[in-house]
Amino acid sequence: MNTYLESIIKRDPAARDKLSIILTYPGVKAVFFHHLAHKIWNLKFYLIARMISQFSRFLTGIEIHPGAKIGRNLFIDHGMGVVIGESSEIGNDVTLYHGVTLGGISPSENSDNQRNSKRHPTLLDNVIVGSSAQILGPITVGECARIGANTVVLKDVPANATMVGNPAKNISTNTDTSFKPYGVRDINDNK
Repeated sequence: MNTYLESIIKRDPAARDKLSIILTYPGVKAVFFHHLAHKIWNLKFYLIARMISQFSRFLTGIEIHPGAKIGRNLFIDHGMGVVIGESSEIGNDVTLYHGVTLGGISPSENSDNQRNSKRHPTLLDNVIVGSSAQILGPITVGECARIGANTVVLKDVPANATMVGNPAKNISTNTDTSFKPYGVRDINDNK
């Protein structure tokens, strides 16, 4: 828990201390409840797991399906409106901002054929996803990629790419893998 909280302090200049993070950050609560729901989901107590995830959604405004696989140190900043689908996979040290969707592309078509299949994205380690970005379908977002705010991603994203727009376009391949919030380059890059 200590390492997790320190990872948030490194990525959020508004984070002043660990106690305030625990008490006031909805993303921290959502991740906690997800870990509990995911364990119960894996024991095949699906209804109980879904009830826990829905309680978490009510409490935090963040919906994480209990079947989603989440690595260590996921930081959901602000969080309201984040949706993470059932077959989503999230690597380590990933940052998501409010309004992000990790969703499927045709959830109401051929539902029987889609059950138990990969329908949602995979985000590899150190990915940053800007507010209200939509990453849809069984695609992979490569390590250290940055997805800009309001971007719609429907195809695989290479490692270190910076994607913006609808549909998403790669505007940069960064060799600097340090944390840069909001999926944008440093302001001084243009000088």
